[in-house]
Amino acid sequence: MTGGVRLARVAGWTVGAGGGAAAVYLGLVTGALSVDVGVGRRIRPLGPQTVDIAAPREVVFDVVAGPYLRRTPRAMRQKLNVLERGSDLVLAEHFTPVAGGRLTTVTVETVRFTRPERIDFRLVRGPVPQVTESFVLGEHGAGTRLVYEGELGTDLWRAGAWWGEKVAVRWEATVAGSLASVKEEAERRAGH
Repeated sequence: MTGGVRLARVAGWTVGAGGGAAAVYLGLVTGALSVDVGVGRRIRPLGPQTVDIAAPREVVFDVVAGPYLRRTPRAMRQKLNVLERGSDLVLAEHFTPVAGGRLTTVTVETVRFTRPERIDFRLVRGPVPQVTESFVLGEHGAGTRLVYEGELGTDLWRAGAWWGEKVAVRWEATVAGSLASVKEEAERRAGH
């Protein structure tokens, strides 16, 4: 085998491996690929994040539940697509821009509603194998205290924990943005 042929093979393998690594990364970031092998599972907390809202608990609950349980408003269709709707449980896709808006992470989650005090989310498909979250709505003075908490799990020991930290930072920032929107809309509806 000549040096040129050998160099061409090495270059071909390098390009192939680089392309494969890029495809895996793209799959992980967008949620199309999740490493769920059940080995070396690490769990990290999400939150807590607490928001006091100057609106009754029922109003806050309706602001969160409405796009899931009723028709999703046109303005939210770039963020949410309900795949299956029941009276207290839905299966929904959530769309989150990442990488400066160049990519979109798609997660599929079940969302369970316990009126008026609790909304629970469980990841079905996404960039990590396990996420459970809750919004707990408690009465607080004349308004509502919404507390967000959850857990995020990854596999493959230290490598998975590293990936989980990357995902968790973006995940919690997205939740914080959602909570701010819920506060604004609930207070608007309550006339504050």
